[in-house]
Amino acid sequence: MDRERQIYKVTLVGSAGNVLLVIAKFIAGILGHSSAMIADAVHSLSDFATDIVVLVFVGISARPQDPTHDYGHGKFETLASLFISLALVAAAIGIIVSGALKFASWLNGEDITPPHTLALWVALLSIAIKELMFKYTAANGRKLFSTALTANAWHHRSDALSSIGAAIGIGGSILLGGRWAVLDPLASIVVGAMLLGVAWKILRPSLGELTDESLSEETEKDILDIIHSCDGVSEPHNLRTRKVGKRVAIEAHIRMDGSLPLVEAHELTSQIERRLKERFGADTLVTIHMEPVTKELQHGTKSHTATQ
Repeated sequence: MDRERQIYKVTLVGSAGNVLLVIAKFIAGILGHSSAMIADAVHSLSDFATDIVVLVFVGISARPQDPTHDYGHGKFETLASLFISLALVAAAIGIIVSGALKFASWLNGEDITPPHTLALWVALLSIAIKELMFKYTAANGRKLFSTALTANAWHHRSDALSSIGAAIGIGGSILLGGRWAVLDPLASIVVGAMLLGVAWKILRPSLGELTDESLSEETEKDILDIIHSCDGVSEPHNLRTRKVGKRVAIEAHIRMDGSLPLVEAHELTSQIERRLKERFGADTLVTIHMEPVTKELQHGTKSHTATQ
């Protein structure tokens, strides 16, 4: 099964679970008089919406390079991750605002109806299902090097956290009753704040990739070490790195003996390319610019190296 089909399969499994949970949570929230459960249902609905985004964008990102996309379509998958994180931000803000309005009404003397045990049982069921979906999706995200699947996995985890907060609020309201029914909307506020934190963890790397952020300092050091390991090559500099979807793109300048025949110089650069692809994947984009070692450099006058 190719990568695209595997991503589709994993996403469809998550979508099926999300549909069932959305229905169950809305029913439990309405019949169980629980604002926390309704907020949790809205979050599950956002999960389903992001599944659709993944299904659409992964198909596009799998397309090979063409005359208008020389580096392929990998960043469409990153764009899907961005949309997922923004949807999560929107869901979190909606949950917080809804809970705050309920709490404000309670402060003004309005009674809050304690939730029913149905809402509590659905919240507990959601925790179990969503945690399983998180582990399944995250494992496949790592296996397939899919940023969209990884982002979607964290969306499942955030829904599990949302259900934990809802369960605490609902359970406290049921056990304590009376004025403590305010724990239900308060739980939704806490859950919303947690979701904003999760959203940022997904949003940050997506923004970095879409703005051509360099790879980490540690990764760039690994690249320079690999180049240095090739005999006959010296002074790697003007190193530039970025991500293109799941692919790593590397550009670097190197120096070598200017008297080398072209075929030998080409073999040296091919050796560097092979070693980098062994380290970062066969589809790594590698561009090496060769420069001759001049007499001045041989006598000690050297330009700066490893400019990043």
